[in-house]
Amino acid sequence: MPETMTTSRPIAATEQPTSRSRTIGFVLCITTILLGVLDSNIVSSATVPIVHDLDPVHGLDRIPWLIAAYQLAATAALPLYGKLCDSLGSKNVFIAAIATFLAGSALCGMAQSMAELIAARALQGIGGGGLMSVTMVVLRELATPRGQADGKNGGPGTTSDSAKSGAGVNGAGVNGGKASGSGGGGNLGGIIAGAGMALGPWIGGTLSDHAGWRWIFYVNLPVGIAVLAGAVILLKLPAHTTRHRIDFLGAGLAAAFSTSLLLVTEWGGQDHAWSSPLIIALLATVAVTLGLFLRRQATAAEPILPLSLFTVRSMRTGFAIQGLVGAAMMGSIVYVMIYLQVVRGVAASSAGLFLIPMALGMTVVGLASGRLVAAGWSQKTFVVSGTVCASAALALLATLSTDTSLWTVRAAMLMMGLGFGQLVGQLIELIQDTAPAHQLGVATTGVRFFQTLGSALGASVFGTVLSRVYAARGPGGSAGGIGELTGAAHQQALDAFVSSTDVVFYCATGVMILAALLATRLPGAAARAQKA
Repeated sequence: MPETMTTSRPIAATEQPTSRSRTIGFVLCITTILLGVLDSNIVSSATVPIVHDLDPVHGLDRIPWLIAAYQLAATAALPLYGKLCDSLGSKNVFIAAIATFLAGSALCGMAQSMAELIAARALQGIGGGGLMSVTMVVLRELATPRGQADGKNGGPGTTSDSAKSGAGVNGAGVNGGKASGSGGGGNLGGIIAGAGMALGPWIGGTLSDHAGWRWIFYVNLPVGIAVLAGAVILLKLPAHTTRHRIDFLGAGLAAAFSTSLLLVTEWGGQDHAWSSPLIIALLATVAVTLGLFLRRQATAAEPILPLSLFTVRSMRTGFAIQGLVGAAMMGSIVYVMIYLQVVRGVAASSAGLFLIPMALGMTVVGLASGRLVAAGWSQKTFVVSGTVCASAALALLATLSTDTSLWTVRAAMLMMGLGFGQLVGQLIELIQDTAPAHQLGVATTGVRFFQTLGSALGASVFGTVLSRVYAARGPGGSAGGIGELTGAAHQQALDAFVSSTDVVFYCATGVMILAALLATRLPGAAARAQKA
């Protein structure tokens, strides 16, 4: 498939962001991030009423597709979004992503069958893939004037006087010793995304219980339409003047690779045996599409994920850390919820309240670390500290038993938030600081791409570990039948299940320790400034 040449219109003076337009844009972006993150996991708490309403006989078997459809579509679209931002301008792509997401939300709310809902959920995911990643690009462009960024990174654009005089150190737009970009919108956007991820299941359960499951989709419409109108009318960003080619073949290969990999993680060892022809065929597809994608990225005139990004130590290390963090974070949320409901008998809506300490910790420490980075502290310091703190929290969760105080769980979730709060924003900021200005879009979406893949792989591996350990230690049968057991068999099942979740948390602790070791290899601010 040929690459498509696109040319953006000249920069208009009215499109340079003013102080007022930056404030408006910031509010629009934060609202958009909340929409995207909440919708990525809000369905998990509403599956029972959805199945009861649409397909009470066979609907439960289709729930995995309902949840996976959004993730598959969002992940497949991520690499293309980055290149579109760099080619067409982030404002245009931002508007298109919101419009697609709203169309999918409306169709989800109107669905009359599970098949219709799954298809609409996939459309919603295509738009949702851009809500987080493209919004991070918009936040960065609002925080750092393009002229400074371009001058610093040597990318296309006009080099401003402030950049010539060294004001663009670390891509943060430093002026008079204050960073206008680093520690700003991108960092807070990451924190709010993490908090939204923690609160999504609780919000979904509340809406489903009190307003009906369709409102978990309809609630997006008034908020999303307001954001869309604000973006069209009020959002001002510099337009692009450089000519770029969009590598649709590369985007297609990336989508095929990520979709095949996610299907393997969804089905392997659970719905289908690892040795089944379907899983073997999918694994072969993963290998072939990955090889073709890497070859395409090495030969394409303008690849969607340039391999040159991986020659920069901070970027390749940051991508790896983000993938590991995604795996550990997903495991911590999912399996704490499972422990509370299966072992401690906590209702689903009440279990969601245990995520509030995590959300609180992420928000508070994220804001504080952003301010300290803006004051001159190294981002590496917080990435190392965050991975160590998250490792300690996961190690504490690995000590859970059938009668552990629930305050211990809350304390562990607070520690988890304090750790992840230092990571989710600072990793994005660090990679954006390092990326050439003309590749800001692909670098930012690359972070999200690796995080999503890490989350999917982590969920699959942890799920397999839980099933295997429980099968070896339990009284027989699957963990899903624990509630039907009585007497000694029930107690044995609970003990086996708790020990199985402890093994999962030990594995997650190992993942975070690996991330901490990688974090120590990140260059400090002084090293990055010397390279600039």
